[in-house]
Amino acid sequence: MEYTEWLKYKDLEYRDGILYFENVNTLDLAKKYGTPCYIINENMIRKRYNELKNIIDSEYIKNDIHFAVKANSNISILKILDSEGSHFDCTSRGEIYTCLKAGIFPEKIIYTGNMFTNEDFEFAIINGVVVNLDSLSQLERLERAYNKLKKEKKPVSFRINPEFGAGHHIHDITAGKDIKFGILEDQVIEAYKKARELGFRDFGIHQHIGSGINNPYDFERATKKFLSIIKKIIDSLHIKFKFIDFGGGLGIPYHPEEDPLDLDLYKEIVIKPFKELVNTEDIGEPIFKIEPGRYLSAESSIILTQINTIKDNGYKLFAGINAGFNTLIRPTMYNSYHHIIVCNKKEKVRKLKYDIAGPICESGDILGKERDLQELKEQDYLAILDTGAYGFTMSSTYNSRPRPAEILIKNGRSFKIREAESYDNLLKLQIIPDHLK
Repeated sequence: MEYTEWLKYKDLEYRDGILYFENVNTLDLAKKYGTPCYIINENMIRKRYNELKNIIDSEYIKNDIHFAVKANSNISILKILDSEGSHFDCTSRGEIYTCLKAGIFPEKIIYTGNMFTNEDFEFAIINGVVVNLDSLSQLERLERAYNKLKKEKKPVSFRINPEFGAGHHIHDITAGKDIKFGILEDQVIEAYKKARELGFRDFGIHQHIGSGINNPYDFERATKKFLSIIKKIIDSLHIKFKFIDFGGGLGIPYHPEEDPLDLDLYKEIVIKPFKELVNTEDIGEPIFKIEPGRYLSAESSIILTQINTIKDNGYKLFAGINAGFNTLIRPTMYNSYHHIIVCNKKEKVRKLKYDIAGPICESGDILGKERDLQELKEQDYLAILDTGAYGFTMSSTYNSRPRPAEILIKNGRSFKIREAESYDNLLKLQIIPDHLK
């Protein structure tokens, strides 16, 4: 994809040298709200959701898309997706709580955690949320929690580890014998047999192999294994599944030279084989589920940040900015690439190589290495792209730096959806014991 088209795909374009995001002048936003700040494009979220939904509907109409709340848990984002018909995938009580506060019905939530506590189970049961178990040992504790609370059992699901994983970083690969997630094939029959013995009558099944996958063929081997395991369960136990969940992992093009995920090919590799299984086996009419996070929200957001320091140490150039790995930790934690562009593009200016460095007192606080950019000056503004997934949710107050505001834009208007933290926010939960007063 040509670079200008790649930017337009992300709803970005230059007009008279100024960067616009969803038809909004980024310099105006930076001056109005201050920097650093997250800018979130509502229409982009809706567009990505409907692109994916239409592809799935074209092959198998009985489906649910569960947004992975860990990617972006802002209530306004959840409300946008809920209004489009999205369901939700939660990994903690806090994420369930946030969804409920957003007005999302419990029946639209799946709790796919790991290392569950008894309190986790009780919270899910009290709030009417289906639990996706991660270990055979958790089954009896879940059953005891239902009995303790005297609640009717919801469908139970197990997360299967198909042993074949993929992802953009080693920490994001979530399948394999040495990975902590899910149960392996050898325990599958025992798990569902035991669940039936304990009084569970409705069943789901789930897998998730990793995050940030942009090549649909990376799903192929795990999909075949997953479907073979499902057939094995059907043949052995004659279970009819209420839902079959293929997890998330759908990636986006972070690099300008990358093309978007080919959804038609994803349909061929994942959805069509699932549909064939449904048509050929006595499996009932299960709901096809997937749990994308970054695919729906990553491209919707940019971080606006301002250059405060241009440093030439005689060896290399640094552009020092007021966003750091406290604002966006992915480049430091995963060596992730986020494209960085200027908000005020100047014509006929020479390009230089810069390391884009944050203000955190760590050598790893580099958001972009060796970036070719026009000659920068202090007070210029930059945009860091594709930050709407695992951006704010992984931010921190390290170095006692308050977290930034989040701003929603739609049809030329802007709305503050999270206040920037203050210094008082950093301290408000601390308690000084009497002997130190």
